[in-house]
Amino acid sequence: MNAIQVKIETWSEADLDLLRQLNAPEMTEHLGGPETEEQILARHERYLKIEGRGTGRMFRIVALPELEPVGSIGYWDSHWQDEPAFEMGWGVLPAYQGRGIAGQAVAEAIASARAEGKHRFINAFPSVDNPASNAICRKSGFSLIGECDFEYPPGSTMKCHHWQLDLDKQ
Repeated sequence: MNAIQVKIETWSEADLDLLRQLNAPEMTEHLGGPETEEQILARHERYLKIEGRGTGRMFRIVALPELEPVGSIGYWDSHWQDEPAFEMGWGVLPAYQGRGIAGQAVAEAIASARAEGKHRFINAFPSVDNPASNAICRKSGFSLIGECDFEYPPGSTMKCHHWQLDLDKQ
């Protein structure tokens, strides 16, 4: 498959259908499974409001030149071991995986988080069973801190790799 050029754009009201597509079983297998429609609507509202609250940013990933939505990426305020930081997460629709999209989107989101100058670190917690997301962290310059238990979704614990990137370093 050929690489696709992408850019990230601020999450908008029109992205609810994309969020529903990202909620498919094959997309959520490492995240505890699909959410209910009520949970999806609540997530969409959080995504719409996050930037205005100053607590992070959510983006749709669009393929160029058509501007077709192919995924989502974002970062938000978090704490890890009592230290404030951003946490980052992403998803690329199955038809577009393996084409360098997530890596490009992660680089753009890191640049956005770095420009905010709010936190020194950004963390990612992909499941130990998700080789693709772990590879993206490694290729994007994150350092593997180690394995950890991470609560996601709420009430459920999963075994993750803790990856961290120092936003103060280029």
